[in-house]
Amino acid sequence: MDFVTPALLFGAAAAALPVVLHLVMRQQPRHLEFPALRFVQRRESANRRRMRLRHLLLLLLRMAVLCLLAFGLARPSIKSSGFIGDQEAPVAAAMVFDTSPRMDYKSENKTRLEEARETADWLVKQLPPDSLVAVLDSTPGQPVFQVDLGAARQRISRLETTAAPQDLWDVIEQAVELLRKGEPERKEMPERKELYVFSDLTKAEWDPRAAAKLRQRLAESLGLGIYVIDVGVKEPQNLALGELRLLAESITRNRPWSLATEVVSTGLAAERAVEVYLVNESGEEEKRAQDIVAVASGASQGTEFSLGPLDTGTHQGFVRMVGADGLAADDRRWFTLDVKPPWKVLVASSPPLYERTRYFTEALAPDGFRQTGRAQFECDVVSFGELPQRTLEDYAVVALVDPGALDDDVWNQLDRYAESGGGVGIFLGAAARPESYQSVAAKRLLPGELGKFPRNFPDGDKYLVISSEQHPMVAKFRPLEGSVPWDAFPIYRYWPLHKRPKGTAVVATCNKEPLLVERPVGKGHVVLMTTPISMLNSAGDEPWNELVRGLENWPYFMLVLQVGSYLAGSTEGQLNYLAGETAVLRLSADERYTTYLLTTPRGDTYRQSADPKQRAIVVTSTAWVGNYQVTAGGEQGGLDRGFSVNLPPSASELGRTDEDGLKQVFGDTEFRLARSRDEIDRQMSTGRVGRELFPLLMALVALVLAVEHVMSNRFYRSERKA
Repeated sequence: MDFVTPALLFGAAAAALPVVLHLVMRQQPRHLEFPALRFVQRRESANRRRMRLRHLLLLLLRMAVLCLLAFGLARPSIKSSGFIGDQEAPVAAAMVFDTSPRMDYKSENKTRLEEARETADWLVKQLPPDSLVAVLDSTPGQPVFQVDLGAARQRISRLETTAAPQDLWDVIEQAVELLRKGEPERKEMPERKELYVFSDLTKAEWDPRAAAKLRQRLAESLGLGIYVIDVGVKEPQNLALGELRLLAESITRNRPWSLATEVVSTGLAAERAVEVYLVNESGEEEKRAQDIVAVASGASQGTEFSLGPLDTGTHQGFVRMVGADGLAADDRRWFTLDVKPPWKVLVASSPPLYERTRYFTEALAPDGFRQTGRAQFECDVVSFGELPQRTLEDYAVVALVDPGALDDDVWNQLDRYAESGGGVGIFLGAAARPESYQSVAAKRLLPGELGKFPRNFPDGDKYLVISSEQHPMVAKFRPLEGSVPWDAFPIYRYWPLHKRPKGTAVVATCNKEPLLVERPVGKGHVVLMTTPISMLNSAGDEPWNELVRGLENWPYFMLVLQVGSYLAGSTEGQLNYLAGETAVLRLSADERYTTYLLTTPRGDTYRQSADPKQRAIVVTSTAWVGNYQVTAGGEQGGLDRGFSVNLPPSASELGRTDEDGLKQVFGDTEFRLARSRDEIDRQMSTGRVGRELFPLLMALVALVLAVEHVMSNRFYRSERKA
């Protein structure tokens, strides 16, 4: 407990006045001769005791009135924790602003960030002179105190939302640390320290599970006044486009392509038109497709677009939702798509070449697609004897189908090819000779060491399973988890791998023995499959598996296609990112220049150099959503690539938390929540001075006076009657 005017406590000495008056004005009894009657004496003694008790009670009540009056005028206050003192004493204040994209939500023609800026500007004017103010937002940076209050107001007026905000907890922790330690060059800090957090209080931002470290830091910062300023809308209404999903980010020429998204509703039911646009070579936006989507309140409704083939090159565009709503930032999603010529694959096997490779090549390049120019791969089939005469660098993938004994020259040739970035697929069968794979050259390339004899399971009770679901080679199988009938395609024989494979076992048998192992070699990749990829094998009539058999053998074709795409590098070239992620644009040999020009969605241009180790352009700053362009070598025949950046779906989650949710965030640390300027002013007064007891004490004075008045009238009336 503390007092605003402690000097007035000396007024409690006035409580002695009733005692003095009582003693001074006490009537002295007169001595009168009266017959000594025993009954009268007893009655007089009882009356005297009763009168003394009444006078003492009235005396105490009058003393209590004076004490309570002095106590109340001293303005006592109570505060559970923190520094209490003069409201006009300087403070060290840190103002934290949530500048995530959600703060662009507009209500009554004002965004939440504009509301926060106006409130903070008013608040700075209320701070005592000589106060220190630090302004922190969701953009990464070093927190510092502003030079003066004017500089703080100017900093607040320039705040903008960012598409790649850091966690609000991290910003608050930085503010707490600044208030606790101060700045090294600043010797003195005001005693009172205050933290203000301006936010729309969305659940996505105020997740108690992510605030454990913050609670610990706040527990160490005793005496810190914490104020949460709610600038959000109680019942937000918004429509948003969800995550944009491309079937593939890199496709081959003359193939159709598709994309999908959904309309997500918060607080309203509506019908909206969703449109797909492509940007042509002249920079003009061409509308390619449209769909009308109706969505219920609090629900989502998906939509999918299938579009026609595109010419070779990089294509960029966007999907937009027509119509206005509270948050415009999530009404548009950008995308980038690479269209390439078919990847060339060199397939080596033993005669008869067609019979041994036809299922494999048909899976990579179906005959119908080849004839119409829509095949993703272009296969050249040769014998193992022709392999040394081929220039492997002309191919994206080299596949060995059921290889036998190979010379060290071939192993060395394949190793150099993989080191330079090529993809090598080795699909074993009955022709394999494990003893010939023990050379240094072979071991340098192979992901594992083969056992001497294959393992046999004639009952057909073994089948393959995806053992590394996160591997990009099998990414397309993830949405189909549980629906792929692998057990319908038994594995009868396979080559075991001794020891632990040097790579990742992507596919295994149901008894967890590796069937398909991948390992990086230099800049390329090597894939080893220990059961045949084609149905025919060198030993003759006994099949090793039934992956190709049956009418429902689509998993086989899908697996071969994914392995081929991975080895060709199509799964590595990510072109669509979330804000804040590092974008890596991989370059081919003919796309290497000294410098590159990066153009951001805002039109800013920067010179960029390639990372020689990754053979890629690495862009670490993706704070703006939209389409980025990378150019080099001039307009004629030069490089023209790009990538896109979008907001994460969580940026559209506008559901709000409440005071109970905030209590879970702050734990045992006291905080004050305010939603208007009057509430802020009241909470600041309570936080700085404490909760004043003056109104309570004045009410108590009135009550004691009333009791004293009633009792005195009753007592004196009784005396007169007596």
